[in-house]
Amino acid sequence: MRFAVLGPLEVIADGHAVAVPERKVRALLAGLLAHNGRVVPAVRLIESLWGPEPPGNPLAALRAKVSQLRRALDEAEPGARLLVVTRAPGYLIEADTDARRFQTTLDRLPSVDDPAARAAVLAEALEWWRGPAFADFADAPLVRRTADRLEEQRLAAVEEYADVRLALGQDAALVGELTELAAQHPLRERFHALLMRALYRSGRQAESLEVYRALRERMRDELGLDTAPELAALHQAILEQRPALRRPAAPAPAPAPSRLPEPLTELVGREKALADLLALPASARLVTLTGSGGVGKSRLALEAARRLADAHPDGAHLVELSASAAPEVTEAVAAALGLRADGLAAALGARRTLLILDNCEHVVEPVAKLADLLLRAGPDLRIIATSREPLGVAGEVVREVAPLDPVAAARLFTARALPGTPLPPEDAEAVEVICRRLDGIPLALELAAARVRSMGVRALADRLDDRFRLLSAGRRAGPAHQRTLKAAIDWSWDLLSEPERVVLRRLAVQVGGCTLEAAERVCAVPMPLPDGPPGDVELAAQAQAAGLGPDHLDPATVADLLARLVDRSLVVRSGGRYRLLESVSAYGMERLRESGEHDLVLRWYATYYTQLAECAEAYRTGPARHRWVGRLDAEGANLRGAREAAALLGDTRLADRLTGSLGWYWTQTGRTDAPPAPSRPSGALATLGVGE
Repeated sequence: MRFAVLGPLEVIADGHAVAVPERKVRALLAGLLAHNGRVVPAVRLIESLWGPEPPGNPLAALRAKVSQLRRALDEAEPGARLLVVTRAPGYLIEADTDARRFQTTLDRLPSVDDPAARAAVLAEALEWWRGPAFADFADAPLVRRTADRLEEQRLAAVEEYADVRLALGQDAALVGELTELAAQHPLRERFHALLMRALYRSGRQAESLEVYRALRERMRDELGLDTAPELAALHQAILEQRPALRRPAAPAPAPAPSRLPEPLTELVGREKALADLLALPASARLVTLTGSGGVGKSRLALEAARRLADAHPDGAHLVELSASAAPEVTEAVAAALGLRADGLAAALGARRTLLILDNCEHVVEPVAKLADLLLRAGPDLRIIATSREPLGVAGEVVREVAPLDPVAAARLFTARALPGTPLPPEDAEAVEVICRRLDGIPLALELAAARVRSMGVRALADRLDDRFRLLSAGRRAGPAHQRTLKAAIDWSWDLLSEPERVVLRRLAVQVGGCTLEAAERVCAVPMPLPDGPPGDVELAAQAQAAGLGPDHLDPATVADLLARLVDRSLVVRSGGRYRLLESVSAYGMERLRESGEHDLVLRWYATYYTQLAECAEAYRTGPARHRWVGRLDAEGANLRGAREAAALLGDTRLADRLTGSLGWYWTQTGRTDAPPAPSRPSGALATLGVGE
């Protein structure tokens, strides 16, 4: 059993998270772990748990909480209750924690002289951190001092790691990281000194001097102090451009084997996908996992890498690229391996190494060029990349990571919402609704599961129309774009060109997916249908007269834009139709309203399906009838949506034309879903409003 305190408190047994019920029990565990191996007096535990208002019999209440904690640990791992020891004058825990492993790793530093080896040790130590120490209990009296001490150790390790990476010539890759750290710690001189050196070596001497000037003024204004002599000496050396400040020319060493991050939760529902990855031949040297945001590409890639690590004796390395700009990709990869960027290909050429390049979608081109270069340098390097679109490199094997199927989605949601507890039968239907409406996307399901404790399963299912607000209380750790549902889709949106954004937001009005023809006429501008009835030209002209919108598209460009959106995992193509996942559709509708073209596109939508219905009516007899009946069958949801849209727009004439042209279809097929066009807003589209 392991305990993770370098971030939110976690208990892990046999690779699975252990649920410790009740906040006071978790607070008790946090207090004991903060004094790992030392006795915490009962009186201090009581003060920490109950403050100035202790229960009537505080010692009995404390014993009850200790008993609850022991029971929770023992249920997860038989015998684990013995970790919590009663010893006068209180209790202690002797536990395997990530904080202890962090310190043990740092203790190896004094015996390591080589900069690359030091970088590897520091990187290994810092990988244990998932967020602020004891994040959910950092202000508790028993925890605060330990949390502050651990944070200071982390910052010192970050400083040392940056210093070593500068010695390895990785200055350009460090500028952005050190700029952010200096902003977060405006009076911490070493971060500013490191930033000054990185800027100077990157050819940005003026900016380096400005960092010093701003820090000196801030320290005088806020502390009444001057900068340290070492910092003033560095400033003078930069002014004089002393040779000692230049980038070192030492050759790049070999990469040190790296430890992949330990999973905190079980991988659910990916057995087949994982087996498929592991079964790929050794000749599949570049495998790219694609899929929509939050679908679990990174988690699957890491699990595959863990299983393949033994076959790569020179190391398996995770390179997180979400914070890297295009010019920094090579530097980021080199930094993760403890190498210099200019010797990266040569260092990897003869080695059996596994690279996981995570979150590549915003730097696809430089990642593709680097992957091609590295793979050509030697035969034994293997790369697993995660991206929302393929890299497009020769020999690339692309595997799309699909959303979880309903059964697996329910398993994941239940495991995260009710760890160790079976799903109550009365909640099964609500769980099915949640999993379906969240498209089986693991990120969305895990964010929703976190809400169950505060609002219950059924209330959660009832409120998913407001999913982006509901699922906004995201994760504290991990890349920013993976912490909330909206952030995940924002990340994809920000990478699109403006024409791609126009098509995506306009596709959101399609209720049941659509054909390419429908996309061309609703995302661009209504046009007469080929071989349509005479009134078709009139309808198209009326829709065009309503305006072309500020972002006019040529219909001929829509097919190419759709293909790009499919490649970027934002649009799903299946059976000749295009559709959006429900969360992407809801996001697109928000963007459509923000653009000011909601009513206009809704009119185009209603116009197209009226055109389609009238064209089908013209062919209601003869050999083409069966083909048109099949087409109307496929568009049932959109025909209903178009009737609602016409009514919402107040265009009773358009609604009547659509309804009238479908009469033969309802009669001949025996359909019962043929109400007259509604006279007031109703249905799903009504919630969106018109004319806002």
